[in-house]
Amino acid sequence: MTGATARRRGRPPGTESAGTRDRILTAARGEFSERGYEKTSVRGIAKSAGVDSALVHHYFGTKEQVFEAAVAVVLAPALNAPDALADAPVAELGERLARYFFSVWENPVTRTPLLAIVRSAVNNDTAVAVFRRLVVGQLLRRITAGLDLPDADLRLELAASQLVGCMMLRYVIGVEPLASVDAEVIITRVAPVVQLHLTGP
Repeated sequence: MTGATARRRGRPPGTESAGTRDRILTAARGEFSERGYEKTSVRGIAKSAGVDSALVHHYFGTKEQVFEAAVAVVLAPALNAPDALADAPVAELGERLARYFFSVWENPVTRTPLLAIVRSAVNNDTAVAVFRRLVVGQLLRRITAGLDLPDADLRLELAASQLVGCMMLRYVIGVEPLASVDAEVIITRVAPVVQLHLTGP
């Protein structure tokens, strides 16, 4: 279902309110974080937001589309990485990317909702597909567009795997000593590997 189709459901466009839409998104993030993707329902989101289910469908469509909208808001700082790398010399891409990535995850304001959403999604194929679509479409492809190198997509996916692996072990699973070591130590160790994936032979 497209966004236009979703908006035709429920109430007419004239009744749209940014405040109501934001309230639904906030409720959705809370429901997905607390219950996980599978146990969350549009009805539950609507109840938490103080609206009826038809209004949730009107703004977002299906549960999957509500989840994608909620994830997009939470991922917004991470999805800004291409802008942060726009003026980086090629030789500094690895450090810039690693430093930006950890700046998002080390900040409690951005880490808390990210962790909640990640934990709610890891065991559900539909939720994982939403993550993949956002990360590949809005993050990886925007970065690879600036890499004039062979196998740019593979290079960036390998670089991302280093960072995402560290994220899972440090913030989600809590493996020591990775979970408590200073982030600067991780950046120093990981950045050269990320750089190698991006620009190495």
